[in-house]
Amino acid sequence: MPSSVSTVMEPRKQPVQQRSTATVTAILDATVQVLTAIGKERLTTTRVAQRAGVSVGTLYQYFPNKRALLQAALRRHLTAVTEAVERACELNRNEPLCKMITAITDAFFRAKMKEPKVSLALYSVSSDVDGIRILEELRVRNTQALATVLATAPERLTIDLELAAFMLQGAMTGVSRRMLETHVPAKNHDNLRDELAAMLCAYVVARTT
Repeated sequence: MPSSVSTVMEPRKQPVQQRSTATVTAILDATVQVLTAIGKERLTTTRVAQRAGVSVGTLYQYFPNKRALLQAALRRHLTAVTEAVERACELNRNEPLCKMITAITDAFFRAKMKEPKVSLALYSVSSDVDGIRILEELRVRNTQALATVLATAPERLTIDLELAAFMLQGAMTGVSRRMLETHVPAKNHDNLRDELAAMLCAYVVARTT
């Protein structure tokens, strides 16, 4: 996407004071609420401002248009998932591979499947707001975190660590997206998470010396 278009979708300014941060949080919360309630086609800056309890002028101080709002909401969601994975990686350094992978998978699922309706709604706007660029930025962070923690395991992988990290990410995101798109009932989430963790453990164990 041309840089000029990307620039238009970026927030006008970053919140630097506590009150400004609270305002942006309220606006993004409202964006998600309106999106899940009525869909992206009917979402407007006016509706979001009303839901957030701010004026449209205040909203425009931070977000120039509807696309910027949706992009920021998507980025916040995906960043939260990435941060959950990064924390799990940091907390599970030096653990055996299966214990490490199970903990990371659990952290990913807790973040991604915490609010399935929100995750699915934000997936629906990804192609409209340059979501691929955001995903690629965060994929790099995920790859680094996973490759770094894999290097600390007592078992030694026989494949490139970034390749292993890529495969782990692909499996987690693919299964979670499939679950969202097929509306898997919440009561089945834990079982599917456990099955995925078992599959990933088998993969890494098969690639050790």
